[in-house]
Amino acid sequence: MRRGAGLPYRCASQWGGRRGDRRARANALHPSAALTLLVGLWLPTPPVAAAPAASEPCPVALKSRPAAPATLALPRAGAPLAAAGSADDRSSLAALEGVPGYGSALRAPALGWPVLPRWCVWLEPLATPADPWQRRWLAAVEAALARWAALLPVVRVQDAAAAQVRVLRRRPPLASDATGRGRASHGRALLSLVNVERRLGHWRLEPAVEVLIGPGQRAEALEATALHELGHAFGLWGHSPDPADALATAPGPVPVRWPTARDRATLRWLYAQPTPFGREVASPP
Repeated sequence: MRRGAGLPYRCASQWGGRRGDRRARANALHPSAALTLLVGLWLPTPPVAAAPAASEPCPVALKSRPAAPATLALPRAGAPLAAAGSADDRSSLAALEGVPGYGSALRAPALGWPVLPRWCVWLEPLATPADPWQRRWLAAVEAALARWAALLPVVRVQDAAAAQVRVLRRRPPLASDATGRGRASHGRALLSLVNVERRLGHWRLEPAVEVLIGPGQRAEALEATALHELGHAFGLWGHSPDPADALATAPGPVPVRWPTARDRATLRWLYAQPTPFGREVASPP
């Protein structure tokens, strides 16, 4: 896959120009300045130093290998996390009763809370720029991403190989419910755990999330779906019992398009917890 550099999520434009003869006269070179410029032409231009690879906010993945199963479970009391269905689940609930928001409902893989100090996000580009349905999908996802980016460091990239979160314009396949019957949904987030080499000889543990968001919804509902699934991608692997929250178990009558106070409190608590994700690890075999 061809790989490129990441683009910051925020961008700015600048305008400028010259107006009138007065400014042109003000900008004219003084004879001594012209001589200095002429002398400068004979001096060698110093080479421009390339930025070190470590300064690139979202370098592409050179190699990637699975780290561990991404089975979600309740955390144990303390930093280590319980395996799914373990006997520690009941005591874990008691240990998490005092956490803000709905933090006690969050799950995590056995390795730790899957969060990063900075997220690199790739959005599927428009296949047909003139298609109004695709444009509406992209606008809704960008709006939802901007609302999480106001709370977390997020960098939007143009190369999927540079991202930990990849958002696809695709309706999720049917998922089986508790009875074994297929259940349709408009969005889904899928978590994997990987060891990634983004700089030669340097490996680190990362969550890799694929977010599927179907385009067949009205604009407000599409935005709410994107906000919900991106909340999962950024580490909120659980649901709030309050339908007014972005990460509600079931959506309420009004689409939630902004993270609520409970969403933000849960996010702040989560990112204050210790995690091995984002740290350098030994080179995998």
